[in-house]
Amino acid sequence: MYTPPPDNLITYGPDATCTLALCPVTSSIYQYLPSLSANSVFIALFALALALHAILSIRTREWTFLACVTLGCLSEIIGYSGRLMLHADPFSFAGFLIQIICITIAPVFFCAAIYVLLARTVRLLGPRHARFRPRWFYWGFLACDVLSLVFQSMGGAMSSESEGSSDVANALALTGLSIQVGTLVVFIALCVDYAVRWSRAEGRTVRVEKRFEIFVVFLTAATLLILGRCIYRIDELSDGYSGPLIHDEGLFIGLEGV
Repeated sequence: MYTPPPDNLITYGPDATCTLALCPVTSSIYQYLPSLSANSVFIALFALALALHAILSIRTREWTFLACVTLGCLSEIIGYSGRLMLHADPFSFAGFLIQIICITIAPVFFCAAIYVLLARTVRLLGPRHARFRPRWFYWGFLACDVLSLVFQSMGGAMSSESEGSSDVANALALTGLSIQVGTLVVFIALCVDYAVRWSRAEGRTVRVEKRFEIFVVFLTAATLLILGRCIYRIDELSDGYSGPLIHDEGLFIGLEGV
């Protein structure tokens, strides 16, 4: 529960004067001390994911996919480093801005990587089974991704002006997240549509190997997990920074980080 700071002390912003020695952690914007172990684990896992995807992408010369994954993993690593700063000082203005912006926008880049994979998959299995040319999947979804990124970035940046509770900042962030959710839902629908059309088509010339089936399972899991994450963040931000979800680190770890 929020605890007002002692008189004349500022809890948030570039001129914050609160420290753990002067103010209780419940006076901070999150009202808790971010977990050192959980955030360190996420940094390590995203660094490992970046290294593995870089090796595979360089081998297969998938430069666009590599760029998307690199931007996503680096954003997550920087963002969780910001949460480590908040662990050391929950009143750190720089730590708050770093994590709120970087962690919020990172999944946009992962979505872009997934959209790239859809275009590659359609080309592999047969473009004739799709309702649209692969490049339309590619550029259409990426355009929506960029639009989502712009809104979420603006919302995160504007939240720095009023403890993250600005109505305009929240509205921008929610708009970006809603665009991302809507795009993912359309993406899933088109993937299912293509899979059905492909499975029913006669004279298929491409034989699906076991490792490709495994790839599809994990691609599906990644898409659904990102969708669930975005829905959680919409619910979280709908009440601004005064709602109950923003102060529950367990939910953040489970539904954002994981």
